[in-house]
Amino acid sequence: MAEYFKIGKLVAAFGINGQLILQHELGKKTALKDLQAIFIEEKKKSFLPWFITAAKIKSENEIYLSLEGVMTREDALKLVQKEVWLTETDFKKFAAKSAPASLLGYTVIDDGNELGTILEVIEQPHQLLCRIEIQSKEVLIPLNEAFLEKIDHRKKQVLVTLPEGLLDIYLG
Repeated sequence: MAEYFKIGKLVAAFGINGQLILQHELGKKTALKDLQAIFIEEKKKSFLPWFITAAKIKSENEIYLSLEGVMTREDALKLVQKEVWLTETDFKKFAAKSAPASLLGYTVIDDGNELGTILEVIEQPHQLLCRIEIQSKEVLIPLNEAFLEKIDHRKKQVLVTLPEGLLDIYLG
């Protein structure tokens, strides 16, 4: 099964012809040139493709997007606030290496113990949170100066030293 990475959210309808504004976390300006489709998670783990008919840069982290079958403002409004995902291959093509979202798929290691794979990166004003799953439970790992030891892009690992008791809050 293909791996999907969340890149952002459809934040608004634009104009009357069904255009949408995609706010992304790819870390660089992009018009998603040559990208065929984005994916929207209709149900948990069920991603449906939406084919792109036009895309244009709006700002550093926003794109005007036209999708096949979305012809009116009303059509577009049905998709507003939906999260947008890309396949792993497309994600790697469009994400900046320095973008926090580029950590998706990396393994979090705490003092030599493998904790899990980063499923989502949540940007907060003063730190990043990485969502992983341990024992089928959602765990948020803060990545800030106090806990982050090293990011090894070659091995796809994020090395951390977590404060005592942090995992107990989630796994308790």
